[in-house]
Amino acid sequence: MAIPDPQVLRALNLAAQAKPQEQQNSQAKKPSSKTALPVGVADPEVLRAFTHLAAQAGRSSKKEDGTIKESSDGSTIEDDDVRARKQEIIKLTEQILEAIQKGDYETYTKICDPHLTCFEPEAFGNLIHGMDFHKFYFDNVARNNKARFTIVNPYVHLIGDDTAVIAYVRLTQHINSAGLPVSTQSEETRVYQRKDSRWQHIHFHRSGSPSMPNK
Repeated sequence: MAIPDPQVLRALNLAAQAKPQEQQNSQAKKPSSKTALPVGVADPEVLRAFTHLAAQAGRSSKKEDGTIKESSDGSTIEDDDVRARKQEIIKLTEQILEAIQKGDYETYTKICDPHLTCFEPEAFGNLIHGMDFHKFYFDNVARNNKARFTIVNPYVHLIGDDTAVIAYVRLTQHINSAGLPVSTQSEETRVYQRKDSRWQHIHFHRSGSPSMPNK
C-alpha cells in the first residue's frame, strides 16, 4: 500500500476540522473547480494541498500498467519481470565471453546471429559483417587458455519486448609470455534481438584491448 503524502494528510485533517459553510442564496456562485473540494474549505494552503492530491492521483493512474514505478522518494522501482529479463541478458553476455575465452566456436555461433555486425580493435575501424572474421581467431587461438574475464558495472536497456542493449567494461587477466600476470580493459556494448522466442546477438562495439590476450 502506498504511503499517503504528508501534505495530503494535513489537508484532510484541516478539512475535517473546517466548519460547514452556511447555506447560500440561490443567486450565489457555484464552485467550478474540478478537484471536488469539500464545502467550507477556504484556506489557501488547504486548496493547494487538494490540488496537489488531484495531480498526484492523475500521475498514479498513468503508471498503473507500466513496468517502472515511482517510489515515495522519487526513485524508480523495477518489477520482477524486468529484473529477470535484464539478468538474462547479463548471463547471455557472460556465455559469449566464456565461449571466446575457451575458443568454443559452436557455443558462440548458437548465441550470435549469422549476420552479426561489429566494430572492434582487430578490424581497425572497419565494420565487420558475418562470422568468418571471428572464426579466424577461434581457429588460431589455443582452447581453454587460463585468461579470466570480469564484467564490470553492466547496464541493460530493454527496448520493448524484443530488443536489449548492454554496456559494460570487461577486465581480462592473463599470464604473459614472461610468466607475469597482466590485466587489460575493453569497453563493450552488445545488442540483442529476440527471434523465434530466443535472444540472438546481432551487433557489438568494442574499444580498448583485443579480445584474445597477446602472449
